[in-house]
Amino acid sequence: MKRPSFKSVIMTTAIAGAVSIGTQSCSQSKQLNYPAAPSDDTVDEYFGIEVKDPYRPLENDTSASTLEWVKAENAVTESYLSQIPFRDKLRSRLTELNNYEKFGMPSKSKDGKYYYSQNDGLQNQSVLYRADSPYGEGEVFLDPNKLSDNGTVALTGISRSNDGKRTAYTISRNGSDWTEIYVMDTESKELLEDHIEWAKFTGVDWQDDGFYYSAYPRPEAGKEFSNSNENHQIYFHKLGTPQSEDQLVYEDPKNPLHFHSAWVPDSRDYLFVIGSGEGNGQSVMFKSLKNKPAEWQVMEPSQDYDINIVDVANGKIYFTTNYGAPRNRMMTADIANPGRDSWKELIGESEAVLTGVTPTSDKFIVSYEKDAASQAFVYDRNGKQLREVEFPTFGTAGFTGSKDNDEVFYSFTSFTYPSAIYSYNTTTGESKLIKTAELKGINMEDYVTEQVFYTSKDGTKVPMFLTYKKGLERNGENPVYLYGYGGFNVSLTPTFSANRLLWLENGGIYAQANLRGGSEYGEEWHHGGTKMNKLNVFDDFISAAEYMVNEGWTKPELLTIEGGSNGGLLVGATVNLRPDLFKVAIPRVGVMDMMRYHLFTIGWNWAPDYGTSADSKEMAEYLLGYSPIHTIKNGVKYPAILVTTADHDDRVVPAHSFKYAATLQAADTGDAPKLIRIDSNAGHGAGKPMTKVIDEYTDIYSFIYENLGIDPTATK
Repeated sequence: MKRPSFKSVIMTTAIAGAVSIGTQSCSQSKQLNYPAAPSDDTVDEYFGIEVKDPYRPLENDTSASTLEWVKAENAVTESYLSQIPFRDKLRSRLTELNNYEKFGMPSKSKDGKYYYSQNDGLQNQSVLYRADSPYGEGEVFLDPNKLSDNGTVALTGISRSNDGKRTAYTISRNGSDWTEIYVMDTESKELLEDHIEWAKFTGVDWQDDGFYYSAYPRPEAGKEFSNSNENHQIYFHKLGTPQSEDQLVYEDPKNPLHFHSAWVPDSRDYLFVIGSGEGNGQSVMFKSLKNKPAEWQVMEPSQDYDINIVDVANGKIYFTTNYGAPRNRMMTADIANPGRDSWKELIGESEAVLTGVTPTSDKFIVSYEKDAASQAFVYDRNGKQLREVEFPTFGTAGFTGSKDNDEVFYSFTSFTYPSAIYSYNTTTGESKLIKTAELKGINMEDYVTEQVFYTSKDGTKVPMFLTYKKGLERNGENPVYLYGYGGFNVSLTPTFSANRLLWLENGGIYAQANLRGGSEYGEEWHHGGTKMNKLNVFDDFISAAEYMVNEGWTKPELLTIEGGSNGGLLVGATVNLRPDLFKVAIPRVGVMDMMRYHLFTIGWNWAPDYGTSADSKEMAEYLLGYSPIHTIKNGVKYPAILVTTADHDDRVVPAHSFKYAATLQAADTGDAPKLIRIDSNAGHGAGKPMTKVIDEYTDIYSFIYENLGIDPTATK
């Protein structure tokens, strides 16, 4: 569940100055009239524990009563937001901030052409170009903006055939995880008849005259975005044939809750099947594609360890793993004897966390994270470190390379460093800047980022990044936007956001806490925030807020917290634990019902991090003790809360947010507004068109500033 990635002329002078703090912020809240939610008298029992679920009808997201409630809730939210006097100015400013050229890393095909994505600034979706040189004057290869009228079709992947003559691409509609696959002639760009539907969590791996992909059985009509997904299967599609004739290559009906992914190395000699979903790692098996019939060989039968295949060459499998190394190491295994007992260490574990390996023609670029920031080193194929790749500052770097040529590219970004693309010479160690984002009228030198380490409730030291305008005074009067995630082995590293600039240029501090549950310090840090340790994550977040107050950066009346998906759970649970500590809370697409999350779409896949209410009485009691829906306090003053979700979110189904908002609105938690924003034709977040991104951030910032009592368009 991965987290998801989140000046008009009239405002120039105002935003450049200090903010104006007033008292108008909560004047609307007392007039709010929340609609009655569909309800019944449902009571569930977990090991003798009775749990009421009065808003169970909201789990049916296609029923007439739920749709009517959604419409009524959106009307209340829009009425509230429309009365905020600076809302339109914020939209204008966010539009300007996002209006700069964006681009992805180039890749070189076998015919010598370069492919790269580019967005002129405000296009809903980035366009894929083809050129004779990286970012050279090229032609449009594929424009996703032409695949829908409203920009809600996103390009999610590209894969060229072995000979380069065919290109398969994957798309998502309305932000859904469901994937469609199309094929085009690479040279002419003509679309072929091949079309795959109801694929999910898949890439496209070519082999001769076709490709492998993963899919679920066609879902029940009307339940495409809510029913549990089971029996993930791998198929082979032969070009020119209908999907109904695709060959079933692998399935595991005894384990219907496993994911299965196909991978074919550059040599095209083997088909690997990677399994996941049951544990925190991956199982690996493979068979020969040259010697048929061939038996499956098992490299790792369990899902107890992370295993990421890097390369197959010279009879060896190169891979990274946390087996015997919580912060990961690089290993090799012989194709003829691939079992764990025969694995050999190539690059040992270090203090930093090994996060990835990019193979080149004769070397490896090995990426690490140290204190949540990127490091990278060049190694030869024997595991000898040759040199470090130098980065401009602490930030986030990603590499792309190929065994077919010596060209390597990497991207680099940080909180105050917009995305830049470099070429890298693995022989000389020289980095050359070839493309950088250019923001209009903004000097990023006006801002600074520092990393601090604070102490959590149990004494654990936790890192946090703080970004703010130079010259800011530590006087306890600064608005703070505290963001966290804390789960699923996801590390929060420094990245750039144009939307975040609006907060920074208005004198706000952006704080990003690296909570337990993530991968910042390897598997030990991850496990420290899972299952019966999940409360550590909330304690880490609360301690981050307390640090900001105790160190004189801010005060509770100026603190906003935000998080999405697992981070939405974080916000919901933290507010229930310490409603006095925050003024505004923004739980986005959150997991809010911890007793039933595993019953929808792929929620079962989160059990290794959360545990489930069906595991044991102890686990059920623990989940019930922090589940946001079940732990809302009556008779306690809560911060202003804006819940966000979307109608096509089939990762964390909107029922979570629906039931949470309904429970909040029915509770006695004070006069501060408790609203829900339900987007249409949108999903969990990935691939969201620019227009919707700007609309969403306009509403979020409007809500925040209104309830902080700050007019961001006012001058002193």
